[in-house]
Amino acid sequence: MTSTDQQPLGSPFSAASTAEDVMAGLDLSGTTAVVTGGYSGLGLETTRCLAAAGARVVVPARRPAAARAALDGVAGCEVLPMDLADLAGVRSAAAHLADTLGRLDLLMAVAGVMATPERRVGPGWEGQFTANHFGHFVLACELYPLLAAADGARVVVNSSAGHTLTDIRWHDPHFRTGYDRWLAYGQSKTANSLFAVQLDALGRDDGVRAFALHPGKIITGLQREMTRQEQIDRGWVDEHGNVIGADFKSPSQGAATGLWAATSPLLDERGGLYLEDCDIARRSAPTEPMDDGGVRGYAVDRGAAARLWDLSVAATGAAPVLRSAA
Repeated sequence: MTSTDQQPLGSPFSAASTAEDVMAGLDLSGTTAVVTGGYSGLGLETTRCLAAAGARVVVPARRPAAARAALDGVAGCEVLPMDLADLAGVRSAAAHLADTLGRLDLLMAVAGVMATPERRVGPGWEGQFTANHFGHFVLACELYPLLAAADGARVVVNSSAGHTLTDIRWHDPHFRTGYDRWLAYGQSKTANSLFAVQLDALGRDDGVRAFALHPGKIITGLQREMTRQEQIDRGWVDEHGNVIGADFKSPSQGAATGLWAATSPLLDERGGLYLEDCDIARRSAPTEPMDDGGVRGYAVDRGAAARLWDLSVAATGAAPVLRSAA
């Protein structure tokens, strides 16, 4: 990726486009996708649209019973128990997929948590960084041979405009010197973007391309750790829970950018990019408000992406086996 790559390319879709708009006329028969969080919110919309286009969709789920209930009647879907915060469980789920799939065309990292109370995972890791970044990092590394076997796979990672809250806190990524739930969320979203940058750099010779994205502002289960009053105070909803915030999208509109990233021929031979509103996002200045869109330079910086990759390998022990390096 060069600095000139991170700019809009003139997509025929927009912020108003729905998942159905993006997927209209597409035939994904013979395609296999894994969609984390694929049974609620944006993930459920993503799963439904991929399955309706003929794809086989595997949905790893922390709550498998809830996932099966949500996906009842969606043809071509299967549920696989998995908790992104349990890295041993992530490896077990990936091993199952390796035994049952010949290749993987799409890995959609949609699952995530936001602004949670302080939670420590494993050896004391911060919970949002673990679930949002480490879990998906390990899953992608373990599934990499299946992605490389597809010869044209795409990995699509849901980041957020929340990345503008902070760069990676290199001095204290696990908030051992004081926890802030919003900074922890923002750091995990920056990590999602940097992960896509480095995965794309490592995987492109194997035909594996990666993208990160901001889906937009949408009220889904992601806000479950926030009280109704907090959402009212932010101007998102009224006292009855009705969405009143400006520029909020429907779940279908929120899923559209991820599905565009997964399927658009405009992104052929591209990767390592941050997307929004069904297009490549522009770079934003450090002083710009979060809601003005764009991606901060630190979230697509190749040096920072390589540094985070090394940190993640050291912490988790995961690393993809590159076919091109064999």
